Amino acid sequence: MRIALLGAGTVGGGVIEIVDSRVPSLEVARILTLPGTYDDPRVTYDFADIVSDDSIECVVEAMGGLEPAHTFIMESLAAGKHVVTANKAVVAAFLPEFCAQAEESGVGFFIEATSGGGIPWIASIEKARRIDRIERISGILNGTSNYIVDRMAKDGAEFADVLAQAQALGYAEADPSADIDGIDVANKCVISSTVAFGTLCRRDIPVHGIRNLTKADLDTFADLGYAVRLMARAARDDDGYAACVEPVLLPLASVEGNVPDNFNIATLAGTTVGPLKFYGQGAGALPTGNAMVQDLVDCAGGERPVYPTGETLSWKPGLLRADYVFRTAAALPADTPGTAVEVAPGYVSVGGLSATEAAALADALLAEDPATLMAAVADVD
Repeated sequence: MRIALLGAGTVGGGVIEIVDSRVPSLEVARILTLPGTYDDPRVTYDFADIVSDDSIECVVEAMGGLEPAHTFIMESLAAGKHVVTANKAVVAAFLPEFCAQAEESGVGFFIEATSGGGIPWIASIEKARRIDRIERISGILNGTSNYIVDRMAKDGAEFADVLAQAQALGYAEADPSADIDGIDVANKCVISSTVAFGTLCRRDIPVHGIRNLTKADLDTFADLGYAVRLMARAARDDDGYAACVEPVLLPLASVEGNVPDNFNIATLAGTTVGPLKFYGQGAGALPTGNAMVQDLVDCAGGERPVYPTGETLSWKPGLLRADYVFRTAAALPADTPGTAVEVAPGYVSVGGLSATEAAALADALLAEDPATLMAAVADVD
């Protein structure tokens, strides 16, 4: 199968390396890049060269961002070409549109590489759903944020110093907002919840990141018996679901609390299989490239995924409840739900909040004290 690659950066380069060296049934025929960024005879600077080439059966989108990725995916599908993508932002935003066009054109749309890097996470969710109803999912789904928290804890370093180190190693972008503020994890959570629960997950889920995390926070949490990780969490019942992204306090001896460096871990809980955990590299050229090539092999073999595009479950924030710890110099509002207890100097625990209530409370506290930190004491399978 002849393929065209949109983007030859980190992930695109991984796809090229794997296909050229290990998968003779696939051929990278064209590579769309910006002028002067990649030296290869297959390079073109004009997307029209790809979309008009009838010999190209599948387009591999590894550009990132919303545009022009959205336009290029839609035009590729409309031209009767399969599409494989690792772009979680564009899939979270436009999944129903992509699926409708793929169905109309009789082609496949593949999204394995959007969530979990080299971990076969989406495929495992789909396999579990053949028998079970998936009740819950959770996971550490961003390698950059996990690297930062892990190195802070192990090296006794401050957030800004470890972030600079992550940027020097190529784990974090010059603008790290998507990673440290939970935006990247939110896109993966939306996609994962959609596939796991069989309903189109809303995009405006509660999201809080680790931007305000300090070494003193980690020391305090450790004294209380916890590690902290930025996690996605989602749950469903018979007619509703809820999802969120937030820092979570985990027992020091837990699996999640010990995930090192830039690794990921993802968990699903099914009605008969119980909890299943998937661990591995969550990003990088070869791990994510591997996930994309797995999709290419499935595509060449005739597989055509079908993803949920309708809202079959209602939004029920109460499905995700936990005690939350807030480190803040601001006073709790008088109408704060739950019971507040000081657990350490400057740290207060508020019991029984939904993730939506906790996010709203954190936003109110941040308005008065921009250094406020929130973390859930949540049960993780």
